[in-house]
Amino acid sequence: MQGDTPGSGMSFAVLGPLDVRRDGRPIEVGGQRLRALLTLLLLDAGRTVSTEALVAGVWDDRPPSGVGNALQALVSRLRATVGRDLVAGGPSGYRLAVSPDQVDLHLFARLAREGAAALAAGDPGRAAGLLREALGLWRGAPLTDLPYAEVEVARLEELRQAATEDRIEAELALGRHAGLVSELRLLVTAHPLRERPYGQLMRALYGAGRRVEALAAYEEARSVFADRLGADPSPALAELHLAMLRGEPAGEETRPPPGLTPASQELLGVAQAPPRAARRGNLRARLTSFVGRDGDVGRIGALLAADRLVTLLGPGGAGKTRLAVESAEAIAARVPGGVWLVELAPVSGATEVAQAALTALGLRDTGLVPVRAVPAMPGGPGGGEADPVARLVAALSARDTLIVLDNCEHVVEQAAVLADRLLAECPGLRILATSREPLGITGERLWPVGPLDADHAVRLFAERAAAVRPGYLVDGERDAVERICRELDGMPLAIELAAARLRTLSAGQVADRLGDRFRLLTAGSRTAMPRHQTLRAVVEWSWDLLDAGERVLAARLAVFAGGATLEAAEQVCEGDVDVLGRLVDKSLVVFDGGRYRMLATIKAYAAERLAESGDERTVRLAHAEFFARLAETAEPHLRGAEQIEWLARLSAEHDNLSAALRWACEEAEADLALRLVGGLGWYWWLSGHRLEGAQRSAEVLAIAGDDADPARLALAHAVHGITSAGGEGNLAQAGRSLAATVRYAREARAAHPLVTIAVPVMSMFTGLHEEAESRLEPLLRHPDPWVAASGRIFRANLHFNSGRTGEGEADLVLALDQFRTIGDRWGVGNCLSVLAETNAMRGDLQAAVPVMEEAIALLEEVGSVEETPYLRTRLAVTLNATGDRRAAEEVLRETERLCDATGDPIGMAGVRHVRGDLARAGGDLDAARRHYDEAVRLLSSTWTIPQFQATLTTSLGLLAEQEGDVAAARALHDKALTIAVESNDAPVIGHVLVGHAALAARDGDHARAAVILGGADAVRGFVHGLSVDHRRVADAVRAALGPEEFARCRERGRAMSRDEVLAFASAGP
Repeated sequence: MQGDTPGSGMSFAVLGPLDVRRDGRPIEVGGQRLRALLTLLLLDAGRTVSTEALVAGVWDDRPPSGVGNALQALVSRLRATVGRDLVAGGPSGYRLAVSPDQVDLHLFARLAREGAAALAAGDPGRAAGLLREALGLWRGAPLTDLPYAEVEVARLEELRQAATEDRIEAELALGRHAGLVSELRLLVTAHPLRERPYGQLMRALYGAGRRVEALAAYEEARSVFADRLGADPSPALAELHLAMLRGEPAGEETRPPPGLTPASQELLGVAQAPPRAARRGNLRARLTSFVGRDGDVGRIGALLAADRLVTLLGPGGAGKTRLAVESAEAIAARVPGGVWLVELAPVSGATEVAQAALTALGLRDTGLVPVRAVPAMPGGPGGGEADPVARLVAALSARDTLIVLDNCEHVVEQAAVLADRLLAECPGLRILATSREPLGITGERLWPVGPLDADHAVRLFAERAAAVRPGYLVDGERDAVERICRELDGMPLAIELAAARLRTLSAGQVADRLGDRFRLLTAGSRTAMPRHQTLRAVVEWSWDLLDAGERVLAARLAVFAGGATLEAAEQVCEGDVDVLGRLVDKSLVVFDGGRYRMLATIKAYAAERLAESGDERTVRLAHAEFFARLAETAEPHLRGAEQIEWLARLSAEHDNLSAALRWACEEAEADLALRLVGGLGWYWWLSGHRLEGAQRSAEVLAIAGDDADPARLALAHAVHGITSAGGEGNLAQAGRSLAATVRYAREARAAHPLVTIAVPVMSMFTGLHEEAESRLEPLLRHPDPWVAASGRIFRANLHFNSGRTGEGEADLVLALDQFRTIGDRWGVGNCLSVLAETNAMRGDLQAAVPVMEEAIALLEEVGSVEETPYLRTRLAVTLNATGDRRAAEEVLRETERLCDATGDPIGMAGVRHVRGDLARAGGDLDAARRHYDEAVRLLSSTWTIPQFQATLTTSLGLLAEQEGDVAAARALHDKALTIAVESNDAPVIGHVLVGHAALAARDGDHARAAVILGGADAVRGFVHGLSVDHRRVADAVRAALGPEEFARCRERGRAMSRDEVLAFASAGP
């Protein structure tokens, strides 16, 4: 069904102020940066936009510190605005999962193309309709919410102007001359240097019988061109003028007047298919499809319209040559002097660059024979010039020409000198260059050529694989193909070489062999240059162009797993910023967002060179030491006001930190590994890398032994304890690690905050709540405010678990104030979440909702997204209780999208549980059964906390009771109560007791049911005003007993101790 398709019913408009609609209703997109982010994604709707492009588009050259985290926050806001399913993330960036036709910009482009095609095919009626529809999408200036979009805006305005002129052309062909005159006068006023509107105005006036005015329009054009350009109108416009002087155009617009040249016929619009001269140039037909860069072709064309020198910059194999040829081909019809490809790869000497250009242009080497068998460059000298550059200038000085200088990197100085002189002396010349480093001359505009996005990389692989294995379809091997494309950085040449291997291997086999990619990828085209026939040759070509210092630094940079900041490169590699800059210029290193990165293939080659150098251990030790210091510096800031900034910094270095820790373990550098674990422990917890933390800390403890620094051992065990509990759910292991923490802490002089809280936490884990409470008392007076606030959170949990709700709330309020003072958003968010849930369960729904929303926002800001699904489901339940079912449903959908994106089966089971409860409350028992069964299935293969098991089992028992299966209901409620008691969680025990009350009521023992309901209130410490089942059972029992007897029985239960309530409920009827 269409309604189930992500994004169906959505429309987006950027040809004017940003406008977003769902099923025709406007959606507000608040904030300039959020609108800019959405606009950038809309420009490439359905395709992945790189993180670097998004950062550059939103912040230009002023990104904030921690820009990666800032971008993630913007993406989260955008998902909340338009729907999580629509904003898909990937390793290289984000994609808006909508059809291009849902975006007015792309719909306009398609309609304009179809209109132009209909016009060329001789169907002016259809052309006019399509073009009017296309132009009707424009509501004002385009991309108004994108601050740095001058080039893209210029391209769109050019397309709009061309579409307008095509539409006028169609209407002229339909004989609508008189109605076009006013519009055309406005056009020539707005665009006085465009010839086509002048020709159309002349024809409209002439066709309307206003011959004198048509001739005057020509004189006006001639005068404007002379005054502004010192030039005459084109021969085509002059011939049109001459035809009108002679009175030659016929009355029927479909029949060309006699004696007109093809150029005049084209301007008059009366020729169905005028003969055209062969296009000048030497571009050869391509033998393979062009994948993934259609948008770049248009943007490069716009750059060439504004700048005379554009250089496509990128590493070997990025597809620079193909993109340059396609871009040149796209504008060839508008270049009278032709498009000429000058291939510099075979050139070696300085004097050969200009000679290669002469050869490519087909200019005569002597006055007798052409250099090569291509159409000679018109206007070329017949010979006699000794200087090849002077001969080029003489040939090009009076021509509008485009030259593609391909592969400039190995002769970059000579190519730059040639380009500089030609551009200075040939005003009609434009140059499109490809190189691995800039030419570095005034006026050069750079266009980085990066990897293909994931979707287009897969498509390229599939098309090239089908060429060697006919009928090949990627679907059966999609995971392997995606892995190949990802590990090859989305680089076209590498992907094509990998696809060629499908002659003899499966995609899975190719993927498994990429660890030795240089031996694997050796089957390039025999007709390609030798440096493009194997992957190793591609990289060696660039490596051989480096000097000795550049090679040393490039090899050392291979130790970085996630790129490097300038500071890291300088300290770890002893690198010089100038040398680093030259590596960027030569496309061996990519600079983006303040980081220096190597593509995986280049890094693999550089790692080989580092291993050969004998310096590898020294450099890797320096790398590990650098990141150990970073982790140790960051760690205390993760519990204060600078939490977000330092989390972002560590997140940006996550791969490097993990690589440093792995290397330290592999090399048995125990002390260094312990330092890294101690520095990363709280980062792992906050950032959701708890499972990784549990595994890494276990590896380190295994190599550390008992004779290491006791303070570091204590902290490592504390890290292992909390991450084992939170990441693996391994409470037994967590208890052992926390016990070891306590043991080693006795030998240490000073205790880290995580070590300090380990003692009471261990007592809580082992069920010694009285001991835990006594051990928490010193923490409340601890000089570290974070420790004191954490102590209050732990004591509040003890209070809640014991049914002392008021005392628990009092501790939480104090902890909240302390966390706000020190600026720890994680602590604030956790305090608010518990306070909000307590308010909701008491029935104070209006107060609970905004507090829950604030808690969710704070936890998301920190990055602790895995802590929000439970709170989101509580928010949904609370919203539903207020009567806002629509808002509750939207929260549940958002939670489902979040859990799906993060791979969280427990969170998804929580959503199913709530949906089941809502369905059951609404009387749809079949839907409730489906949701509960799905929740059970999701939990079957993962550990979950006993509280969740108990509440879900209670819901299943209540469903069985409502279905009439009393025996099943009793078994389920007994099981739920056993689990709840083991959890020692008073609110959960109180919740489970309601199921036993429901059974008693069903058995007709209403007095017993009322006592159990009162006992549930006593156990949890308050009346559960949010529970639909509590209200349902209470209302039924009250109706059966009468208000007075119900109150008496309930008070009897409220007077019981927990043990008495449990014994009473378990005794049965």
